[in-house]
Amino acid sequence: MHRTTLLFSGVVLSLWISTSVVKAQESQPNILFIFADDWGWGDLSCHGHPYVKTPNIDRLAKEGTDFHRFTVACGVCSPSRAAVMTGHFPGRHNIDGHFAAVSSNQRRNMPDWLSVDAPYLARFLKQGGYATAHYGKWHLSNNMIPDSPSPGEYGYDDYGAFNCSGEQMPWYKDSERAIAFIEKSQKDKKPFFVNVWLHEPHTPHHTLPKYRWRFPDLDEPDNIYAAILSHADDRVGEILNALDRLELTDNTLVIFSSDNGPAGSSDELSLGYDSATGAGYGRGASQGTTGGRKGYKASLFEGGIGVPFIARWPGKVPGGKVDDVSLMSAVDLLPTFCEIAGVELPSDYQPDGVSQVATLKGEKYPSRTKPLFWKYPSRWPAAKSKPDHWVSYAVVDQTWKLVTNGDLSYVELYDIANDPYEANDLKDQQPETAKRLLSMIESWQDTLPAKPEGDVFSAERN
Repeated sequence: MHRTTLLFSGVVLSLWISTSVVKAQESQPNILFIFADDWGWGDLSCHGHPYVKTPNIDRLAKEGTDFHRFTVACGVCSPSRAAVMTGHFPGRHNIDGHFAAVSSNQRRNMPDWLSVDAPYLARFLKQGGYATAHYGKWHLSNNMIPDSPSPGEYGYDDYGAFNCSGEQMPWYKDSERAIAFIEKSQKDKKPFFVNVWLHEPHTPHHTLPKYRWRFPDLDEPDNIYAAILSHADDRVGEILNALDRLELTDNTLVIFSSDNGPAGSSDELSLGYDSATGAGYGRGASQGTTGGRKGYKASLFEGGIGVPFIARWPGKVPGGKVDDVSLMSAVDLLPTFCEIAGVELPSDYQPDGVSQVATLKGEKYPSRTKPLFWKYPSRWPAAKSKPDHWVSYAVVDQTWKLVTNGDLSYVELYDIANDPYEANDLKDQQPETAKRLLSMIESWQDTLPAKPEGDVFSAERN
């Protein structure tokens, strides 16, 4: 063959390979998962809040779909986050509460961190060709446990975090770090998966004068709450603007959600301190709302587990739409994101979640045929100050939700599809349904480990 022909063939082959790589990368959309901390369902201006202003998150709702029946897997932080990242109910890993000091974890029969060997979303996506990063709150271990694994050991190419071992990233740096990583991923021609896990509106409430001045007519607790949410919304806007500037908006799925419902407020406004994020205002400024749902953070009623969930993906997820029918769960995110990314799950991995790609795209509105389970140790009988915080187990099976106390001696039954505010207990009208769902909880309990397993204990236990 003539040398010129060989050179031409080589050039054509190189161009074909380059084009194929680019097309493969373009077929894998970017995924940005924004996960707030204690952000109540009612804490958005697009959900009718009387004074909180969230124009950037409202933009996501205007350009995407607002799903009203999304629930997280627990009413508190660590188990909720573990469920998102593993696709498992957190009880499968004995993560039944927030990670705290080793002595507290041990007393509650918990591990000291999520096992590095657990199936993990970022690791699956990284193996599928994604650049992966995490910025913001971690809390799959704790900064009080210095020998816990760093976020980088779970499959992230880059991270900056707090509530983890090692150096604590300043909470307000999340958007800055995320934008830099997105720019690098674009330069490297790689699809990205980025967690931005906002601090707000968890205590301590860190305020800046700029944001306090935006709400001059509010009393101090409300002013503080509106200010911190406005600051968080601004940082969301910075990332959305960067996607626009980089011409990545159309090929990026953006999710905004929260790890659980809002914390209840205390009567007294005082200062507090957190070893991971510093000083700020305490629960006296926690003015979160549930949009009328029963209970708050740490409850397995809908006020504790029913949270905002807004998805935007131009041309794929319908814009300006509300879906108040489709039941979606945090455990669904791993199989959903992997299907979107074209990443095949390991054959030995069994998720508790199901892929909701068709639901995101508005192609169907199914009743979820796979049941959902919750476990959280709650006081029984309930304290008078927290009348809706007594549920230790719950199950949702299509339109029905059953809640029960720790020894399963008391139950309540709700038609959750038609009664999201859980106002009408139907156990007396539907005794067979209540009996069937209670039996489902008993069978699920039998599948859970009696104690934590694996390399999940700090050396402090010795």
